[in-house]
Amino acid sequence: MSHDSDSSPAHPSHHHRQDAPVAVPTMIVTVSDTRTLETDRGGALVEEMLVRANHPVIGRRIVPDEPEAIRSALDQAIEDAESKAIVFTGGTGIAPRDVTPDTLEPELDRLIPGFGELFRALSYEDIGSAAILSRAVAGLKQGKVVFAIPGSRGAVALAMEKLIVPEIGHLAGEAVKTR
Repeated sequence: MSHDSDSSPAHPSHHHRQDAPVAVPTMIVTVSDTRTLETDRGGALVEEMLVRANHPVIGRRIVPDEPEAIRSALDQAIEDAESKAIVFTGGTGIAPRDVTPDTLEPELDRLIPGFGELFRALSYEDIGSAAILSRAVAGLKQGKVVFAIPGSRGAVALAMEKLIVPEIGHLAGEAVKTR
């Protein structure tokens, strides 16, 4: 099969986005023992970038680096009929208090391993070998997309610009497909 056929789209990897939802209502949860809504620059950037891309933010909150609080925030976002995606920021490193991935992964119905793999690859281009310290993850739960990304503004900008904003509509659409 020839890849230079005139009938193939110029960017076949972008074809899947045609059927993606235009707007994905999203909850933002910052995991931090020290941040407040006023000092949470990472969560604010997630909100800014989602809104700029026409994805409504339906809630934003801070929870401590405690598994129970993280699980509760996930459950509340999943139960919210309006939400289609949840973005967690913070708690994805390797310090003992960084428990976001450890808490979320067992709660997810399906993991999206390519998200973390690609995030670390892109991070490596920016920060070198320190990229291995990130445990960014994504997955699906009850038809909703869940992301967990580092809380620093640089990491948030990278994840949002290169991965989440371009794919959130497609992921949200696929998450609810029955066939």
